Amino acid sequence: MTQSKIALVTGGSRGLGKNMAHNLAKKGLDVILTYNSKKEEAEAVVKEIENLGQKAVAIQLNAADTKGFDTFFQVVTSALKNTFNTDKFDFLINNAGFGHYAYFATTTEEQFDELVNVHFKGTFFLAQKALNFMNNGGGIVNISSGLTRFAYSGYAAYSSMKGAMETLTIYQAKELGERGIRVNIVAPGAIETDFGGGAVRDNEQVNKHIASITALGRVGLPDDIGGVVAFLCTDDAKWVNAQRIEVSGGQAI
Repeated sequence: MTQSKIALVTGGSRGLGKNMAHNLAKKGLDVILTYNSKKEEAEAVVKEIENLGQKAVAIQLNAADTKGFDTFFQVVTSALKNTFNTDKFDFLINNAGFGHYAYFATTTEEQFDELVNVHFKGTFFLAQKALNFMNNGGGIVNISSGLTRFAYSGYAAYSSMKGAMETLTIYQAKELGERGIRVNIVAPGAIETDFGGGAVRDNEQVNKHIASITALGRVGLPDDIGGVVAFLCTDDAKWVNAQRIEVSGGQAI
């Protein structure tokens, strides 16, 4: 029996990450998913993946705490051995994150630091540490936002981090190509999740407005994103590299 490929999804206990984990399992990949505080939700996702016929494990990770990454990968190493009977994984999906809604003129240094620690610094160094635990020929999928192409007031800091990730993606693809590691970045448009307090999902006016400026006439759903991320972790995407793939239904075009 051949070893299933393994994907590590940060922030995989809810929202987009949960959907990514499900879609990866449907593609025949095993999954390591991380959670920050919602252990029960993460364990429920593990069971759902197991019901799809794949192996899974949930591990706690504070994506902003770079000093904790060595300990995290010690736990990953144990999980790889005990759950998956191997010593390396194949794909890293940098999904963990949150948003601060704040205008440029009023964004605090604390808010800025919280965003940069999760969305850029943490992601940068988590991927760096992960290289020692990844097979050649795998891949990294970073997550950006449609907000790097179109602007909504209140997301100056958040979107700047995502712009930095888009640049980093190109450099990762360039430098990791010799190992056959592909690196791409997926940029969702507005999605119905609890991101930003669930405004897109729960505020009818916001939902209708976004639908009205989206070519396909509705707001995005988590399932619109997870399948694209999973696709990038298959051989069907073996020649897709260093790409920003916007998945927004044609928002603000």
